[in-house]
Formats: sequence, C-alpha cells, structure tokens
Amino acid sequence: MANSIFRTAFERVVAARERQASRYVNNVLMNLDDQTLKGMGTSREELRRKGGSGFVF
Repeated sequence: MANSIFRTAFERVVAARERQASRYVNNVLMNLDDQTLKGMGTSREELRRKGGSGFVF
C-alpha cells in the first residue's frame, strides 16, 4: 500500500534532520584530539569523509 503524502513528507523531514545532526556531531568531534578519537574507534580522516557543518540549524 502506498504511503500518504504526509507520511512521505514526515519521513523526508526526519531523514534530513538525521543527516543534519550527523554533520553537527562530526564537526564537534573534529575538535577532539587524535588520541581521544582513536580511543573512540574513529579517525580525523574518517570524520572528514563523512563531512561536517558549522551550522546548528
């Protein structure tokens, strides 16, 4: 059964906010030192590939 226009719109808004939150978190993580990032199981290069944003909203 096809989704209603409202369900589709809602899902797109949620997906956009998830991408926005991910960019914001990556940007904040970029402020940590390399040793801390390594302890978290990630690297600065990986965060750069995922992207970042300086905007909250």
